[in-house]
Amino acid sequence: MTRTGNYNISVVIVVHDQADALEHNLPQFLTVAGQVHGEIIVVDDSSTDSTPDILKKIKQENAHLYTTFLPKSVYNNSRTRLALNIGAKAALAPHIMFADITRPPLNEEWLESCTDGQITMVYGRLKHGQPEIYRQPFNHIADAATLIMKAERHGNGGHKGRFFRMRRGMYDAMVFSSECSLEVIKLFDQHIGAGKRMCMGISVFLKNLFA
Repeated sequence: MTRTGNYNISVVIVVHDQADALEHNLPQFLTVAGQVHGEIIVVDDSSTDSTPDILKKIKQENAHLYTTFLPKSVYNNSRTRLALNIGAKAALAPHIMFADITRPPLNEEWLESCTDGQITMVYGRLKHGQPEIYRQPFNHIADAATLIMKAERHGNGGHKGRFFRMRRGMYDAMVFSSECSLEVIKLFDQHIGAGKRMCMGISVFLKNLFA
């Protein structure tokens, strides 16, 4: 069956054995996506827990949820890049967001697709119980490459406030034009030595110090 839809933004989420996070956070993604006329695309990277069952159950109740999977038998030097590529190719909207299932949107502003440059990093936090969203636009993908490649992007530790997390490049999601998806995906899951990671961390901190 051919998929159709006039969506404003496609949110791509790659999961692997994250049943609990899916059950708790995916409904929040779907609620907010519905408010901004967006779609959610979940790529299951060969999960061995109850992830497939949870996705099947939630999909039955949500027309703007699309699920696909990356078979375990498929060999690739980077399953992360391959899974992201599967999700990006399935996207129907002109803008794509790469998001993390462990960092759900705080409100509809979090998923708005407006970008001032080629790519925008999205940060969110609760301040005095109220959601606060901050965007960090870059005119060119190359300007954001250090943040994307930085291994720390996968971490959940460190400072929780937006100010310090931004300085460290710990963004929650990124938004970019669908035409740029391959260029963005190439920056993920690269093998980076400790020395280069340290230099990248310093570079990100200095870049974001006065942003």
